[in-house]
Amino acid sequence: MAPDPGPIRLDKWLWHARFFKSRSLAAAACAGPMRLNGQPVAKSAQPVRAGDVLTFAQGREVRVVRVLAAGTRRGPAIEAQALYEDLSTPRLPDPAEPGAPRPEPGGRPTGRDRRRFDAGQSGAAG
Repeated sequence: MAPDPGPIRLDKWLWHARFFKSRSLAAAACAGPMRLNGQPVAKSAQPVRAGDVLTFAQGREVRVVRVLAAGTRRGPAIEAQALYEDLSTPRLPDPAEPGAPRPEPGGRPTGRDRRRFDAGQSGAAG
């Protein structure tokens, strides 16, 4: 990574760090509830430097990150992750999310369970 070039616009840094897919989405997020070092952000052009702490909403979760470097481009994910340190508390998986672990079976039987049960009953009686 290149030497730290100094301050960078907040919306540009959020885009470089891959928190948002586009710079316009990052600028729109700056207008929402966002804090830089505990102070509310007034504009997307707010300068960000290494050592600053950002608190912002991303989807349903609140992210707290410490800026480690300003970055010079929107590079690959590995390069983007080197720009910040995540200080957020790890969240518990939401059972409604796709890909979340499913609860243990034990409720209502599925069609497959019913067919197995019926096959077992008919074979034992005959």
